[in-house]
Amino acid sequence: MRSCQQPCGTPGVKSPAPRPEERHARVSYGNTPRAPSSAPSWAGAARLRGWALPLPHAPAGPVLPPQAPPRPGPGPPSEGGGSSPGPSEAARAAMRPARRSRLETLELRRQLIGSSCKLFFSNDPVKIIKAKGQYMYDENGRQYLDCINNVAHVGHCHPDIVKAAHEQNQLLNTNSRYLHDNLVDYAERLSKTLPEKLCTFYFLNSGSEANDLALRLARQYTKHEDVIVLDHAYHGHLTSLIDISPYKFRNLEGQKEWVHVAPVPDTYRGLYREDHEDSVTAYANEVKNIIEQAHKRGRKIAAFFVESLPSVGGQIIPPAGYFQKVAEHVHKAGGVFIADEIQVGFGRVGKHFWAFQLQGEDFIPDIVTMGKPIGNGHPIACVATTKEIAEAFGATGVEYFNTFGGNPVSCAIGLAVLDVIEKEHLQAHATEVGNFLMKLFKEQKIKHPIIGDVRGSGLFIGIDLIKDQAERTPATAEAEHLVTRLKEEYILLSTDGPGRNVLKFKPPMCFSMEDAKFVVDTIDKLLTDMEKNV
Repeated sequence: MRSCQQPCGTPGVKSPAPRPEERHARVSYGNTPRAPSSAPSWAGAARLRGWALPLPHAPAGPVLPPQAPPRPGPGPPSEGGGSSPGPSEAARAAMRPARRSRLETLELRRQLIGSSCKLFFSNDPVKIIKAKGQYMYDENGRQYLDCINNVAHVGHCHPDIVKAAHEQNQLLNTNSRYLHDNLVDYAERLSKTLPEKLCTFYFLNSGSEANDLALRLARQYTKHEDVIVLDHAYHGHLTSLIDISPYKFRNLEGQKEWVHVAPVPDTYRGLYREDHEDSVTAYANEVKNIIEQAHKRGRKIAAFFVESLPSVGGQIIPPAGYFQKVAEHVHKAGGVFIADEIQVGFGRVGKHFWAFQLQGEDFIPDIVTMGKPIGNGHPIACVATTKEIAEAFGATGVEYFNTFGGNPVSCAIGLAVLDVIEKEHLQAHATEVGNFLMKLFKEQKIKHPIIGDVRGSGLFIGIDLIKDQAERTPATAEAEHLVTRLKEEYILLSTDGPGRNVLKFKPPMCFSMEDAKFVVDTIDKLLTDMEKNV
């Protein structure tokens, strides 16, 4: 397993955070950001480490990230007529459509895009046109701190990722039926982050595709059909995955007969809480009981399908040992264990590269799915499994082919993401910043009774807001109000959980100590105002 043990050189926790009017954007592509400067260094392939950008709190004019110097134009035409210089920059600018206002874009979206495709802050959406690191910028240059974008895993528009994509795009991009080094190089690199047993890979375009393939693999290997999932789970938007996502199917056609729903192993508000003598066994026995009841009806279990850390379910951290006990019951029933790492993989939990490793070294899933952070915003996904399961899938004689899965550009980007995680010590950084953020929130929990629970690992953190301490009733309206007010303070945050009352933190991994302090101070101020109004 690769786990970075090097200390993270982020700013010291004792340093006071600057006041909003003094605060400058520090785009932290790494754990040792230098002091902000008025312009970035663009020497060769050097990484963009930071620049000074006044926050929108300041009365300065519009603020946009600096642009890279213009690329040299094409050389003179070759003797054989070759390439022409092409249009001038002024001509290219004239050909671009004029930038629309936010309201014009919103109106066009309403006309052209399906109404089920929702926006963040739908009553007053933000129009984002640029991003760098952990910051996003609207059309007026206002800077927003991004606390939820786990897709831009190592930072928005990371120069190393952009460079890798650009260089490979200039050479070749095609489907994966051609032999190419990038595919095997990437598979080999990924294999070094996983237990030895998980040594066969399939590459795809999205997390939904990965989970659909995992379901096919499980059914082909076991010759069974039924799937056990956790309540409130979400595994993707394909029909096969809506069927195993209670978060979705409860509002659609309901639960299929081959789907079985187990309670979320939530020790804060679940069936068995922190005061239970053995919540691990109690929650695992719920799965055992489901299997027994299924067998009585002649059903056979193909898989237990679970997010390693349930996200939509409320940023849940299953108690250590739960997966081991569940896997024992599932394997005995002839099924396999599928760990969905699409939200939480690639070092986000800090202590480990994969979230399932929080359960202990003795736990190894049969199938692992990956998406979202794997390509830092580029559409790439992956399924890792055992030789035995892969061979059973191949024994059908039916080819598995994904046109773009594993193409040279996607694999180049995937390799660059792994390089950045290692080079910038982002696992250690996630541990340090995440621990600091949770420490600050636990201090706020003493001050504000609305904060019921603070839970998480690394930069996967949930703040459970409640109406009362005894019943732990979800503070849904209060959470929505807080998120709206945070947007007005230029902080982008969202909620999750069945009660939509859990503040979810899944920021880019370059999120800094300064960012953590700024967010908590702002939430403290807003909660204080809310309490005064009540």
